[in-house]
Order: sequence, then C-alpha cells, then structure tokens
Amino acid sequence: MAQARTALVTGAAGFIGYFLCQRLLAEGFRVIGVDSLSDYYDPELKRRRQAGLLQSPGFTAVNEAIETPELLAGLFAEHTPDVVVHLAAQAGVRYSIDNPRSYLESNLVGTFELLEAARAHPPQHMLLASTSSAYGANTEMPYRETMKADHQMSFYAATKKATEAMAHSYAHLFGLPVTMFRFFTVYGPWGRPDMALFKFTRAMLAGEPIDVYNHGKMMRDFTYVDDLVEAIRRLIDTPPVRPETPEDIAPGDSLSPVAPWRIVNIGNSQPEQLGEMIAAIEEALGIEAQRNLMPMQPGDVPATWADAELLKSLTGYVPQTGIRDGVKRFVDWYRDYYDV
Repeated sequence: MAQARTALVTGAAGFIGYFLCQRLLAEGFRVIGVDSLSDYYDPELKRRRQAGLLQSPGFTAVNEAIETPELLAGLFAEHTPDVVVHLAAQAGVRYSIDNPRSYLESNLVGTFELLEAARAHPPQHMLLASTSSAYGANTEMPYRETMKADHQMSFYAATKKATEAMAHSYAHLFGLPVTMFRFFTVYGPWGRPDMALFKFTRAMLAGEPIDVYNHGKMMRDFTYVDDLVEAIRRLIDTPPVRPETPEDIAPGDSLSPVAPWRIVNIGNSQPEQLGEMIAAIEEALGIEAQRNLMPMQPGDVPATWADAELLKSLTGYVPQTGIRDGVKRFVDWYRDYYDV
C-alpha cells in the first residue's frame, strides 16, 4: 500500500486553508496545518474551522506564527512534507495602511522562514499564495501572468510581489519547484468578515446601509472558493520544471527561464460590477440594500480581471461558479452559522 503523501499548509484555519485542508484530507493526505489564529478578524471563526479539520485523524494542528524563528524548520525536519501550500499572510489592503509592520513580519519574514526550511528539506512542490493586487496600476485587462507588474498600490500588494521575487531566487539557487498563484476576490461560506460580501450581508440583515466604494464602479473577478481549491489541487500535481533553454517555454507561460518557478492566475475570468454582487445578496436575502455611495479608498484598484488560459493549459480546469449561485451558498451558510 502506497504511503500517504504529507502536505504542510500554512494558514490552515483561514478561509481558503480550511477548504483546501478538507479536500486534501478527503483524498488521504496527512496534513500539517499551521495557523497563528490571529485576531485580525474573529478568532472564533478560525477555531471553528480548525475544530472541523481536527475531526480527521490525518490532521495535525500547529498554532504558531509562521515568522517564529525555527518553527517551520523544525516542522519540515520532523514531517518532511511532499507538498507545501503557503496561504498564511497578513491580508487586507486597507489594514496595511495603518499596520504595515504586521505585513512585514508575516508576509516577508514568514515567507523567508518557509523558504529556508524548504532549502534544508526540499519538498516535491511548493505553492505560494500571491494576489491579483500584485498587478497594481496595470490598466490593460485581462491580467496575464507574463505582464510586467511593478507598480503595486498598497503595502500589502508590495509584500506579496516581494514574496514572488524571494521564492524565485530560492527556486533558481536551490532547484525548489515553486508555483505562485494570484487569487482574484475569493468568496464563499466560512469567508473572511472583512470582505465586502460578509460585511454587506451582515449590514443588510441588521437593516443598516452598506458602504459602496467608488460609487459602485468597481469591477471584480469574483472567484468561488470551491473553484479555487480545485485549481490548487490540480496545480499541486503540476510542478514547474526548469527549462533547458528559454525557447522551451510555451507562449503565454510565465515559467522562469532560469528556475522551476511560475506564476498562475486563479480567477473566474468573468469580471462583474460590484452591483451584481449586491443584487445577488438582495435576491438571496429578499432584502433591498440601502447604498451609501462613497469615493475610492486609498490603495484600492477599480477593476481586476484574470486571464485564466495558463491555468487551463496546465490543468484543464477553469473556474466556473456564477456569482448568483456562489452568493446564495454564502448567504445560506451565514444564516445557518449566525442563526439569523
């Protein structure tokens, strides 16, 4: 009988980490789940997610911050993971304006600790979360992985772009296969309370107005969490290989010419006006929203839109859940979880 593969997942009690760990456990992986259970948002939500994962005997919880010196080095030495999925990060564009040091410590120092641990105990594949915010001031749409992306508009985005460069250097120097994936506005049940879908649903149920930035002229490539997890799962089995010559790189592939490293967009490839999401919440709740129209917030971008052709060519998969279906599933979860 083949030995179960071991996955180390950082941010395992987070929104995306929870669903990814569920998927890996269902497939028979041993999962080492690292999470600090930080109070950036309600830690009870994280504890509830983690409690669900602990129902599986294949799950081991490690409640520590990834930037803790030697923590990840010790876990890599003990468990020698076959696969690493790095989701832990200080998230949020606006919070990075007021609390930049937390992004420095979690996103940059934490990723450094991960890369050093992998250097000592190389896994078969490392997948590190980046963000669509890395495209920054680019206005040409849809975003393609081969586009230049040098003008990030928030410190959060800057730290994530920096982790891409850090991982590339380790991939080049030490032959570590690395896939960076750029997420596009992920939503769904168990989602983050600081995201618009969660905040809008809570306010509408309380009879309060919702703050709609840029007067509603925001376009987002809303990506349902199950689609994201399916894409990550397929990418796990698609590690990049260092090309022998630059000519070996297929057109449209972001594969590095000097390292087993690439960037992959994971998005729905179907940008929607923010009003479409609000309409979907109204339909699911049977409540009309009171809109408080406001200007754009510092560090935000007016639109995101993923070109997902590289994901499709590598895995055969393209996210496909429509906004109405996805929002209804979130609202159903929200009403059940909060008993409203």
